[in-house]
Amino acid sequence: MSGLVGLYPGTFDPITVGHLDIIQRAVKVVDHLIVGVARNDNKGPLFSTAERVEMVKADIADAVKGGATIEVRPFDKLLVSFAETCGARILIRGLRAVSDFEYEFQMASMNYRLSPTIETVFLMASDRHQFISSSFVKEIGRFGGDIRHFVSPRVAAQVRLRFGLPELPPRD
Repeated sequence: MSGLVGLYPGTFDPITVGHLDIIQRAVKVVDHLIVGVARNDNKGPLFSTAERVEMVKADIADAVKGGATIEVRPFDKLLVSFAETCGARILIRGLRAVSDFEYEFQMASMNYRLSPTIETVFLMASDRHQFISSSFVKEIGRFGGDIRHFVSPRVAAQVRLRFGLPELPPRD
């Protein structure tokens, strides 16, 4: 693979419009973007790794245009090891608020110590997406709230189905 390869890792449980915003902006920075869907059973995911990979692929196909080529891959190993096997030179991380920075800064420092050839690049979330998190989406969805402002219609339907809730009526 030629050109600059970036890796945007996450659990994407589920993928949100905030994630899609970071992906759309990341493809302007790299030649090839790998969206790494982490298997993290410790977080008690709502969706399996395979389901999350398929959701990410579908949402990217619908929402992300132009820029770099993109692929979606699951992974279940140390992030820098996965990045090295992918040939990624840049880790893309999204920041929503100052509260994200301390954790992300520590992770970037640790990743650099483990693999100094891989740089971390932070992209700030757009102001309209700063408050969106997969955890909030799941919490709102669990109680039947309308999450269609935060995720794609397809993902909203899958979340409602997972919680055994009926589909919402179409918006006006």
